Amino acid sequence: MKLVAATILAFSVAASSAQNLNGAGASAPAPIYSKWFSEYSQAHPDVKINYQSIGSGGGIRQVTEGTVDFGASDGPMSDEQLGASKIKVVHIPTVLVAVVPVYNLPGVTQDLKFSQDAIAGIYLGKITKWNDPYIAKENPGISLPDQPILPVYRSDSSGTTFIFTDWLSKVSPEWKSKVGAATAVKWPVGIGQKGSEGIAGMVRQSKYSFGYVELLYAEQNKMQFGLVRSHDGKFLKASTTNVTDAAAAYATKIPEDYRVSITDAPGADSYPISSFTWLLIPNPAADPAKGKQIIGFLNWMLDHGESEAVGMTYAPLPKAVSDRVKKTISTLK
Repeated sequence: MKLVAATILAFSVAASSAQNLNGAGASAPAPIYSKWFSEYSQAHPDVKINYQSIGSGGGIRQVTEGTVDFGASDGPMSDEQLGASKIKVVHIPTVLVAVVPVYNLPGVTQDLKFSQDAIAGIYLGKITKWNDPYIAKENPGISLPDQPILPVYRSDSSGTTFIFTDWLSKVSPEWKSKVGAATAVKWPVGIGQKGSEGIAGMVRQSKYSFGYVELLYAEQNKMQFGLVRSHDGKFLKASTTNVTDAAAAYATKIPEDYRVSITDAPGADSYPISSFTWLLIPNPAADPAKGKQIIGFLNWMLDHGESEAVGMTYAPLPKAVSDRVKKTISTLK
């Protein structure tokens, strides 16, 4: 009994002395972050990592205000945000994500093809019916209903929205001039929902709806998602392979701070709505002990975590990028 009591006491002391790291931000990578943080804590009982999936805007806000130990975002911080931050923030890319067009179209079992003009037109309010010629011409032989389209968008500040609107701004001059790219924009039409979970839920329950979510959420919710025309004119259905191809197209153009957009990447097999997602790391850390633990996790992520990406519908970092990130981590304090 004394041995059992001593063991319990030792465990309690270890648990109470564990270093708690708190982070917040992007919802797109939340599933893999949750898995990584849990596995890391199991392997390192002296560290507990808590993460709140509140959207990229919230993650940027909290890390720059110093209320969390790290943030997360699917869109890189702007020059203005970095300049206004109370602390220096380093972008650490973690995995690659894809954003896909999802829809609820009763009676249509085929995967639909969507051109740049079609998707921009839906969210600009110019394409209002499912049998519109811009959709029909890319989907010959498919009986499209004469029903109004219900566009669904993210109502919260979202990195997923940044990726989607960044792509739209590259492929549609009208979108760029009227709406632009940001984590939150003024949508011309549609209904807003909070979080990727909100969009997925609304599209699943609403006939004739159309939205955008990360590939993972589409797969998990068994939602229909369409093919998107690439920069080089080929219709592609998102996969971890063609997301990696998009990153590879920019491999030699990634800046030192990793703040890069890879949407509308050249290459016939580059999925066009792809992006890195980043952890936002204060440097130097406000608490040196926590900074040391964050560095330990980041190295573990590259050495052990990346191998789990594909199994969770994320694309791992290309080796050239991973090698660079390893060197950047070594400079953190």
